[in-house]
Amino acid sequence: MKRTDHSISQRSKQRGAVLVISLLLLFVITTLAVSGMNTATTELAMARNDQNYEYAFQAAETGLEEAMSLGRYVADTDTDLGITAINVNDEVSATIEYEDPPTMVPDRAFSLGVGSGIAAYHFLAAAQAKSSRAPGSATDRDSTALHTQAFYVVGPESSAL
Repeated sequence: MKRTDHSISQRSKQRGAVLVISLLLLFVITTLAVSGMNTATTELAMARNDQNYEYAFQAAETGLEEAMSLGRYVADTDTDLGITAINVNDEVSATIEYEDPPTMVPDRAFSLGVGSGIAAYHFLAAAQAKSSRAPGSATDRDSTALHTQAFYVVGPESSAL
C-alpha cells in the first residue's frame, strides 16, 4: 500500500505542471497568430497602395501620349489641354510648354546647314495624374504621378507650326 500512496502523490504534483505548460504554449501560439494577422493586414495595405500608384502611373502615361498625339505645338505659347477623366477614379491634366529659343537643327540628323530657314522648336509635355479609390474623400490609397517628355519639332523659322 505504501507504494500506491507514493505514486498518487507523484501524479497530483505533475498535473499542475501540465496546466502551466499548456497555458504557456497557448499564449505563444496566440501571440504568433495575432502577429501573423497584423503582418498580413500591413502587406495587403501595401499592395493596395502599390496598385493605386500603378493606376496613377498609367493614367499619366496615357495623358502624355494624348497630349503629344494631338499635335498642338505652338511656338511662344503654352498649351493647357485640360483635365480628362479616364474612368471614375482616375483623372489626368496635361500641358505642352514651349521652351524658348528655337535652335538650329542638328546637322548630323538632317544634313541642313546654318541659314537654311529650318529650326528646331523645343517643347516639354507634362501629364499630372491622380488616382482616387474613394472620390470626394481623402484616403490613404490616393496616389499621384507626374510624367514629362521633352521633344522638339523641326519646322520653318516662324512662330506657327
